[in-house]
Amino acid sequence: MITAEEIKRMAERGESFNVDFKVAVPPKVRDITEEVCSFANAAGGYVLIGIDDHGVIKGAHVDNSKRSAIQGSIGEISPALHIEIYSVDVDGKEIWVLEVPAGRQLPYFFGGNVFVREGANSQKLTNVEEIRELFQQAEKIYYDSIPTKKYNIYEHLDADIVKMFRQEAHLSNNVDDEQLLENIQAFTENGDVKRGAILFFAQHPEELFFHAVVRCTQFKGTDKLLIIDDKTFGGPLVSQYEQALGWLQDKLKLEYDIHGVGARTEKWEMPLDVFREALINALAHRDYYEQGAFTSVEVYDDRIEITNPGGLLPIVAKHFGRKSLSRNPYIFSLFMRMNLVEHVGSGIGRMQELMLNAGLPEPQYETEGMFNITLYRASALTVEPKLSGLEKQVIELMSGENKPTVDELCEKIGRKKSTTYNLLRSLRKKGYLK
Repeated sequence: MITAEEIKRMAERGESFNVDFKVAVPPKVRDITEEVCSFANAAGGYVLIGIDDHGVIKGAHVDNSKRSAIQGSIGEISPALHIEIYSVDVDGKEIWVLEVPAGRQLPYFFGGNVFVREGANSQKLTNVEEIRELFQQAEKIYYDSIPTKKYNIYEHLDADIVKMFRQEAHLSNNVDDEQLLENIQAFTENGDVKRGAILFFAQHPEELFFHAVVRCTQFKGTDKLLIIDDKTFGGPLVSQYEQALGWLQDKLKLEYDIHGVGARTEKWEMPLDVFREALINALAHRDYYEQGAFTSVEVYDDRIEITNPGGLLPIVAKHFGRKSLSRNPYIFSLFMRMNLVEHVGSGIGRMQELMLNAGLPEPQYETEGMFNITLYRASALTVEPKLSGLEKQVIELMSGENKPTVDELCEKIGRKKSTTYNLLRSLRKKGYLK
């Protein structure tokens, strides 16, 4: 059971990959059941009745007839799914909680349809290829939900990471480690610890999963002929993220803008938030079934490449940059609870905007087999840069006889006005537009 304080935190953070709000029981109870089904097809989650779309705690009354209707509707999910339904008093207001476990018999159907969680919304899969892909994933089970038998997680816990998780997820210190892991569903129904929990909380998960590391390499020049620095970072995933980010910062150029006497601000050659997004995505979404490759960070004189095993799932490839579906929903949910993932499915667009605002080419992506993101450094601007698909589209639209207005251009390329202005400015600076 979740506590009143946890519900308050969820309300503050808003709806997410594993949290959905309902201000009251909807007239069509199936609306709730669809959310439940989508959570079961991912990492589990919570439907909170009595909270509006803005995160305001209103309270709700669920009488026996409404509760029976909810239970009856959920009973139509196939295979059978057991969830917990209970109420929690939050400052005198009654909040009803539907606690949904991560499904163990994927995929789950409701009304003959498959529902999945995409960002803060549930979506019905309508394409045969998408459903087939979910079946294929189900056959091998999500890597992060596979049980590890005879592994005592308590003997290997990284105390610093557990402490950090408590702080960032705003969890009470009054709950011991055992109860904490139980609350975040670190174990299967049989009591075996999930691989995702080991990767996230164990001191040295690479002792079990040797490939679950980040290799950071710096090369001299623009090819792989001469290695300057080569480090491999293991440990809990959050530690890998922090170490790789720190290593990257050491390789980036840093300038200072002086503002008056003694006042100065740091100016990195690339926005650090771009690397934060890219590294978290790499660790959360990589294909851990692939044991022949590591997550890699490669620094060249003109660019930085971040690569992780596993291309895009077909479901995601169709909506690249707009929707997200993780290979590792349990790991992804833990990153979300630590607020290391800001907006699900928005990472691609956010990185594009950050790079363009910094006057740099937008990221380049390769998505077949491996997922690779290439970020061009400022030094690359002295040579002819590669044009992205978006840049080529803008050049084509602005080179015609009937040039669109900025508003029309925003609509055609699907970008915000600020991003579009920065994109136009960048292309003019490079000489592609007048």
